[in-house]
Amino acid sequence: MNRFEPEERLINFAVLIIEIVNEMPNTKAGNHLSGQLVRSGTSPALNYGEAQSGESRKDFIHKIKVVLKELRETFVCLKLIHRTQLYKTEDKLQKALKENDELISIFVKSAETAQKNIERNKSKIINVNHII
Repeated sequence: MNRFEPEERLINFAVLIIEIVNEMPNTKAGNHLSGQLVRSGTSPALNYGEAQSGESRKDFIHKIKVVLKELRETFVCLKLIHRTQLYKTEDKLQKALKENDELISIFVKSAETAQKNIERNKSKIINVNHII
């Protein structure tokens, strides 16, 4: 996966979320869930952009975890919309659920890898200091 692929996937996911939201009914529940979905479903792309310019590896991990938090919130919101049938196009909703699940998997792995790299670098520093 190249470094732009996650960003493009998150942007495309945000566009899909906006399309779903724009098709939701203008009811009390529809408005509530669509507002929640548009916030949590577009946030990962924006937060990923911030993570790319993280001030440190710890900052990067923190921002990736924010991306994950928003993706998980979006997943629950999509399931609520599905179960209450507050959607117009089943295919779009299923596509969003599938992509949401895949994105969560990608960013869980990304956070784990970044954390392991921090731990590996700490042990290298400790070993070098121990030798000196």
